[in-house]
Amino acid sequence: MKKTLTILILLISFFGFSQQIKKNVDATEFKKLIEEKKYVLIDLRTNDEIQTKGMIKGAIQIDFLDKNAEANIQKLDRNKSYLIYCAGGGRSADAAELMEKLAFKETINLEKGFSDWKNKGFEIEKK
Repeated sequence: MKKTLTILILLISFFGFSQQIKKNVDATEFKKLIEEKKYVLIDLRTNDEIQTKGMIKGAIQIDFLDKNAEANIQKLDRNKSYLIYCAGGGRSADAAELMEKLAFKETINLEKGFSDWKNKGFEIEKK
């Protein structure tokens, strides 16, 4: 009986965690996902980066280098789907890992960051 219960718990855990989605996409795919309007868009860069280079329209900022970044991410609704980006893809990859550990439903990272977005000539907004 104990063995059956253990197996059942493991199966439930496995299928519960397998429902999480975390992936990396390029700027072209990221743009298509933004257009679906079913994601929360998060810019993980600092205020200085946003002020000097602009940001993707509709993004909210969570400065991933800020001491409260993890706490701010923990406040987000884990059942929503998120598109995240930073300058070059490093911080957002780290944030995606954190969000996966925190059991967020879906996290999609702009693999080469805002620089890839800008290099492809996609729209940015200045603050």
